[in-house]
Formats: sequence, C-alpha cells, structure tokens
Amino acid sequence: MSLSRRSLFALPLLAALPAAAQTETFPTKAIRIIVPFAPGGSGDITARLVGKYIEDKTGQPFVVENKPGANGIVGALAVKTAPPDGYTLMLATTSTNAANVHMYKNPGYDPEKDFQVVGIIGSSGAFLVVPAESPYKTLADLLADAKARPGKLNFGYFNASSQVPAEVLAARAGVTWQGVAYKAIGNAWNDLYAGAIQFMFVDLTAGRGQVVANKARPLALTLPARSPLYPDLPTLSETFPGFTTTGFLAIAVPKATPKPVQERLNALINEALSSPDIKNRLANEFALTSRPLTLEQCAQQDRDERAKWAEYVKIAKIEPQ
Repeated sequence: MSLSRRSLFALPLLAALPAAAQTETFPTKAIRIIVPFAPGGSGDITARLVGKYIEDKTGQPFVVENKPGANGIVGALAVKTAPPDGYTLMLATTSTNAANVHMYKNPGYDPEKDFQVVGIIGSSGAFLVVPAESPYKTLADLLADAKARPGKLNFGYFNASSQVPAEVLAARAGVTWQGVAYKAIGNAWNDLYAGAIQFMFVDLTAGRGQVVANKARPLALTLPARSPLYPDLPTLSETFPGFTTTGFLAIAVPKATPKPVQERLNALINEALSSPDIKNRLANEFALTSRPLTLEQCAQQDRDERAKWAEYVKIAKIEPQ
C-alpha cells in the first residue's frame, strides 16, 4: 500500500499525539522511586513525605523502593537503565549526584548526562554525634582524645555526607582516625551505641530523632551558621573557619524522559514543597531549606553541588576508588 506525500508529512504529527495525550494525564499508574540507601536515612524519610503528597494528589500509588549499596551507585544504576517514562524516579542525593564522581574512578553513570533533576526537596547539613553516654561533651574533648591516641578512634559512615566531613575534620584538626563503612544507617547507629565506633556524621534529617530522644549527643553542625532549631549547638566553622559541608536531596529521572513528563513531575514536587504541612515539617523537623525550583534551576543546583563537593573531597584527601 502506498502513502500520499500529504500522508507522509502527517505521520510525525499523528505519532506525537498519543505521547502528548499521555503527559496530560500523567501519571496513569503507580510511580516508583528508588532510594539508593537503606530505610531510616534522610532520603528515605523525605521521599516518603513528598511521595505521599503526590499519591494523594494524583490518586496513583507512590512506591518507595530501597536499593542500598556502593554509596548509592547500585540504586543510581537501576534508575539509569529504567524506561525513561517518568514512572521510575531516583532519590538523588549528595552521594549519587555530587560526590561519587569525585570519589570513584568509574561509578558507571554520569549524573549530568544520565539524569535530569526534576525537583529539589531541600538542602541541609549534618550533625557530628556521639552516644549520649560518651565522655566527649564538646568537639574539643573529641579532638583532644584523637590527638592523644592517634588512629585509635573509629567513626562510622554510610554515604558521602557521613564520610567526607569526618575526613575533612581530621585534615583540618591534624588528627587521624579510622573509618568504618556501613551499608545501612541503622547498623551504624547500633555500633555507635555499642561503642564499636566513637562518633559519626549524620544528616540533620536522619539524626534528629536520635538527638531529640537523647540517645545521641550532637557536638557540632556542618552548616555555615547555627540552626534556629539548635541555637546552642556550635558549627564546625566556629572552630575551623570556612569548614562547612552541606548537601541536598532531590528527585531525578533518566535524561531521556520526555520534557512534558519532567515538567509535570516538577510541578507536582513543587506543589508538595509549597504545601503548608510539608513546608513546615521540612523546616522545623528536618532543618531542610527548600523552595520550588524550575527544571533549569534544578539542573543548575545539581551542577553547583558537584563543584562544591569536588572541593570537599579534595580537602578530605580521599583517593578515588
């Protein structure tokens, strides 16, 4: 069967119609977000918070799937190879999108080329915590013991936001200690309380529950200024000027995801961040600074985070694996 010249020119338009129609009603089925870390971390907590809003708004299930491993690389690779249709999202973090490209020779993905950030949940810093029963009452106590016993203290880490600050602190303070890697934050908490590790850095979102319950004692913050939630808690920059390590939590999709779907997800995430309940919880429970951003602004912050963490990793003297 032959087609007329007019019919041939009409084909691209006809082919585009179903896709356009689909984006108008997106989503029409469950959305899955892969969190590249174990349950209990800041990404897991905030993904569920934003996801519940999107689920209620659209009437479609929002499923959180934890895929921990290799500092977030396992989860990132799962999203990279997923169909680029907007139904598989990634909880993009400081580790996956900012630090891994500087800490690994070949993580298997390029955050700039393989993903598009469609919403940024928020930015924050980390606590330096010790067990509530620890003899360390202040940062000075911890550093004094580290200087007296070089290499004898252990810290736990489970992502870049928990590893890099500890190594930067060692470099700035002129001390040495040993890092212990964990696949899940829960295991790190258990070892902290059991005494197997003496301290760790943990995102404010993930650490707040333990601090409020008086199980963990915070000694300092990595924020550039004191937090209104913890006005009596000093920052590391008060002892070491310029020492801040802040990161972000975001939602990303495979780069090839159609632009209308990216825009729809961006709008849904921004609606969630603007809702009074979520806005209040992010600020007052999790110490996360958030605001609605366009796709272009999301991409720019993603790039800015990578540049910032290149400097952090350099100061920490972490050799790429």
